[in-house]
Amino acid sequence: MSKPTPPHSIAELMTRVDAIAGQTLGELAAQFHFKTPQDLNREKGWPGQLIEYVLGASAGSKPVPDFEFIGVELKTLPIGYNGKPLETTYVSVVPLTNLTGLRWQDSTVKKKLAHVLWLPILAERDIAPVDRTIGSGFLWQPNAVQEQQLQRDWEEQIELIALGRVDEISGKLGEVMQIRPKAANSKALTDAIGPQGKLIKTLPRGFYLKMQFTQGILAEQFVG
Repeated sequence: MSKPTPPHSIAELMTRVDAIAGQTLGELAAQFHFKTPQDLNREKGWPGQLIEYVLGASAGSKPVPDFEFIGVELKTLPIGYNGKPLETTYVSVVPLTNLTGLRWQDSTVKKKLAHVLWLPILAERDIAPVDRTIGSGFLWQPNAVQEQQLQRDWEEQIELIALGRVDEISGKLGEVMQIRPKAANSKALTDAIGPQGKLIKTLPRGFYLKMQFTQGILAEQFVG
């Protein structure tokens, strides 16, 4: 089967989403001749890569939504038997330098979360990766309250970075969105603003949505 082309409309995207609901990742990978790892220890991103491929996501690593022509970001969401998220959701890389004049309105986080396709996957730890089942995908846009929460968390933590206090940031900060290190290993260091404005070396960081926030999004959709 040839590589799927990017969807030209939200309707076309959702038709593809509905077509894969109920399938296992293994069935989907076989159908599209997509490589399948033995385990996810070294291939943690495999489920997301598979879904991106099948649905025709085109952005790659660019700081724009995955379906860039229709402005929709894809987020696969591993859930347990109880229907609740199993982990936090990665959003984007945290800028650690050149923060002057940076505003929430122009941030990558706001762009990526403006319109999200959530795709729940039953991914309890005892289910082999290939046997994990794709749920019903749905579109979401933050409401006014959610937007305020995200903006507040973004602004408070970016301000700490701008003040040279990046090392004070932990996963405990943020009401709905936290900053955590995101690096392949402890040697992958990058520049950041340090005390007195001098550059220091530190681990790259990522923005992550906390689990109770994504659980609330799921509840809105499926409990109503």
